[in-house]
Amino acid sequence: MRLKRFLLGDPLLNEGVSHEPLPKWKAISTLSADALSSVAYASEAMFAALAVFSAAALIWSVPVSLAIIGLLAVLIASYRRTVAMHPVSGGAYHVARENLGTYAGLVAGASLMVDYVLTVSVSVAAGVENIASAIPWLYGHRVIACVVMIMIITVLNLRGTKESAGIYVLPTYFFIISIAVLIGTGVWKLATGEAPSPPSPFARDIYPVVPALLVLRAFASGCAALAGIETIAGNTASFQIPTARNARATLLWMSIILAAFFFGITLLAYEFKLVPSEQETLISMLGRTVLGGGAAYYIVQLAVSLVLFQAANSSYVGFPRLASELARDRYLPRQMAGIGDRLVFSNGIIGLGIASAILLAVFGGDTSSIIPLYAVGVFLSFTLSQGGMVAFHLRERKPGWHKSIVLNMAGAFTTSIVLAEVIFMKFAHGAWFVVLVIPCMVLFFSRINKHYCAVGKELSDFGQAPPLRFKPVKHTVIIPISGIHRGVIEALRYALSISNDVRACYVEIDTSATERMMENWNKWAPEIPFVVLKSPFRSIVRPLIKYVEDVEHVSQDDMVTIVVPEFITSRWWHRILHNQTALFLKAALAMKRGKVVTTVRYHLKNT
Repeated sequence: MRLKRFLLGDPLLNEGVSHEPLPKWKAISTLSADALSSVAYASEAMFAALAVFSAAALIWSVPVSLAIIGLLAVLIASYRRTVAMHPVSGGAYHVARENLGTYAGLVAGASLMVDYVLTVSVSVAAGVENIASAIPWLYGHRVIACVVMIMIITVLNLRGTKESAGIYVLPTYFFIISIAVLIGTGVWKLATGEAPSPPSPFARDIYPVVPALLVLRAFASGCAALAGIETIAGNTASFQIPTARNARATLLWMSIILAAFFFGITLLAYEFKLVPSEQETLISMLGRTVLGGGAAYYIVQLAVSLVLFQAANSSYVGFPRLASELARDRYLPRQMAGIGDRLVFSNGIIGLGIASAILLAVFGGDTSSIIPLYAVGVFLSFTLSQGGMVAFHLRERKPGWHKSIVLNMAGAFTTSIVLAEVIFMKFAHGAWFVVLVIPCMVLFFSRINKHYCAVGKELSDFGQAPPLRFKPVKHTVIIPISGIHRGVIEALRYALSISNDVRACYVEIDTSATERMMENWNKWAPEIPFVVLKSPFRSIVRPLIKYVEDVEHVSQDDMVTIVVPEFITSRWWHRILHNQTALFLKAALAMKRGKVVTTVRYHLKNT
């Protein structure tokens, strides 16, 4: 408990919940970090796919990046319409569930949860790789560095300190300024002839012939740049009034910055003849080439790493909220809906941290290995969201619906084609895992919902007449003991207060010990029956269970109550040395019908 308070702080009152709406300048930082930070690894993933064929094939990165920017334009136009129609929340889970049905919503919810986990994993891995590019000795320890960073981000989010929220604005703007300087400097060097002169990517006759599948694979890899663009639509209610208008404006500005940075980094990387390396990220190579190895280079690397960690942090807002919504809809355990001491969804935060750390450990902290898993969930949620909006327009037919449905149909069609292409191209590289996991999660959601519905139906008293009066329960109280001590005395006093039929049970392992026990019992509690249970095989729990069942059969009572005496040591690590029999007994009786198991604890003061 002391460690928890040291790490997380003291509990906060409900009045501490902050509902301060976001202005556009703050939203562009807190809600766009995920999308903007993707330029740190999307161009590199595209280059890596093309470099497998040849260095000359890297010229295809420029038209491929333009195709991805075109797809971005379609998605942004579609999401701007989604925000206008769903000003409270335009997230894929809400839109798909309300317009396409329950199972479509669950698929969207599952894909979003997978995306959040992958966002943390990819962002942290990419952030550590960028630090390792500037500090090479860290490269061999990147898995440990990734796990430590996830632990830090998890603890910070569990603290839920409102005062630190303003700090999260700084990394994104620091990143925007740094990348703008990097691209501006690179363009200046190209214009003044300080850079190499490879063939112009805008001349059609210099493109080498490459397999079509290679270009498609590069496109699928580069689509990682589109991750996170839905975050703004899913948090429309967080904006200042008018929420929809401000969210739409933020979406537009985010897309302009993202497109400019993605194309700028891709073009400069080609113009400076950069080839991906395992030991150094592409953006580090670009920074070292354009800015040199001085302070400016390290500032850019710091900015990139910080915004990637900020992108990972943004998932700690979306994942717990989505998990709590699924829990309130009875598709996840109810514990996920509970708000912790620090007014955050603690269980969701811890679950996200554990899942992300395991994923990073499994993939060795390698960004290029995790990215193939990324795009499937992203484009599945895109497709369901846009398809849901098409169904919404067909049903509601609000003014201007003809224009809106065209945009959303274009978005649904485009993203569904890209989804199929991503699955086909990346299936053998890890996408099969996401294709398998999402249906399993939907099945898991459905089973949980079925259980909660069945429990609610069985517990419901709807339609039953209230009783005229409540009759007390007739029950026998059994106290299992191993000796006579203060804990047993307290348990006996409690048992006598709830029943007139109290029995003490002692399991005989040693005959001489039993005789001494009976002698002591006759001195301390001769008025309470003392039952000796034989145990030829030296089992403690089994004879007690059999005796409880015999008492139930003979007495025909409504219930049998088992009062377990326990003593609690003052130091928590001493408890593993005691009360093991009580633990096993309670576990064995937990599933028995008509049995009540209660514990009377005696707290030791000095040991």
